[in-house]
Amino acid sequence: MVTIDPTEVSQAANDASGTTKFYRAAWRWHFYAGLYVIPFLIMLAVTGLFMLWISVLSGRDGEWISVVPTGDVMAVSALSEAAVASVPNGTLVQYIAPRAADLAAIFRIDVGDDAMMIAVNPYTGDVLSGMSRRAGWYDIASDIHGTLLLGVTGDRMIEIAASLAMVLIASGLYLWWPRDGQGVRVLVPNLAVRGRSLWKTLHATIGAWISIVLVLFLISGLSWSGIWGEKFVQAWNTFPAEKWGAPLSDTTHASMNHGATKEVSWVLEQAPMPASGSNVGATGLADSTSVTLDTVAAFARQIGFNHRFQLNVPKDDTGVWTISRDSMSNDSDQPTQDRTVHIDQYTGKILADVQFEDYSAYGKGMAVGIALHEGDMGWWNVALNTIFCLSVIFVSLSGAVMWWMRRPSKTGRLAAPPMPRDMPLWQGAILIGLAISLAFPMAGLTLLAVLGLDVLVLSRIPALRRALS
Repeated sequence: MVTIDPTEVSQAANDASGTTKFYRAAWRWHFYAGLYVIPFLIMLAVTGLFMLWISVLSGRDGEWISVVPTGDVMAVSALSEAAVASVPNGTLVQYIAPRAADLAAIFRIDVGDDAMMIAVNPYTGDVLSGMSRRAGWYDIASDIHGTLLLGVTGDRMIEIAASLAMVLIASGLYLWWPRDGQGVRVLVPNLAVRGRSLWKTLHATIGAWISIVLVLFLISGLSWSGIWGEKFVQAWNTFPAEKWGAPLSDTTHASMNHGATKEVSWVLEQAPMPASGSNVGATGLADSTSVTLDTVAAFARQIGFNHRFQLNVPKDDTGVWTISRDSMSNDSDQPTQDRTVHIDQYTGKILADVQFEDYSAYGKGMAVGIALHEGDMGWWNVALNTIFCLSVIFVSLSGAVMWWMRRPSKTGRLAAPPMPRDMPLWQGAILIGLAISLAFPMAGLTLLAVLGLDVLVLSRIPALRRALS
């Protein structure tokens, strides 16, 4: 391998034309953003693949359990009693209706802080299986995907990576953009070259092809992050619970989630739950004296909840029955059919009926975006996400391979692309950086931290500065 003298490269960078200098500056930012982002992109792609195929093959709650239909199904209350009896000191929290006639019914039974998912044969009442949701592979992968098992710290680290990935994509597209009459040829990799050039053409072409999907996935993921998501876009787009006209409780819809696993529509998570115990509400169950698990489940079918849906039971004296169908929970493959209905536990009246049409524009985008992100919209979506995740892993690893092939041997340097002096259009670069910083605060804070490190530390320690150059 040819050894590259960093001094010669730096001099060449300074002697280059304005356009070339800007190209090399973009390459430098692409390189440094990749140092932090690449490990996270690989982690997100690998855990995403795990969750996707666990959901396809067994269901995230273990619901893909086949049964043989034998006559009529038993009452939901009888099935729930069998489920509760299988878990000592358990409390019924949720019923998940089967997607098809030959599948088991699922009940969530809580014991302390743990949630047990119990599968019951809807024709015989036999308990078929039980699993702790926290111990399932789906939930373990979900926890890593969302927090690295580090709680808030992990969430912030991933948010920084996702924010800086926007810098990575923007700089990467600039580097890939056709020049010197290349035209549409840049859309196809040049398989005639060899060595680092082959890695470069594959990295650039595949990266360009997946960039739009990657941006969509990053935005849908960031919308659930702790700063940009929770404090900004989710707070601004939360459905206004006051429109229901029902008394509100002190708990939010997020209370129906369990751990990192999301079950509640993004646009409702921060909205307060309605409270039972008033005379308000639209006409619901015909018999207000008999509001039970069986009658509410039957009412759900009556108002259009076909196949799989979720039914949460009231948690306390002011709690409500909640019927929901959400594509991100694999209830259906049509996010435009998402719906959440709350019913007063005393009167049987409908306190709220929120459908896709009631969401904000961004909320609608998130409903579709999350379903796409999770691969919930059919086999085409599963295939797309599988190819996408494998492509992200390849592009990330190929970037590392190119750096390894380019690095100067036995110099102890990081071999970052040199920053040209007197770079033209630097004001435009600053404006782009400011725009990204305002749009994604964690990216802005990180860029400021890097700038401070460069000015206050690296500039005063020449040996360290050379090692990182």
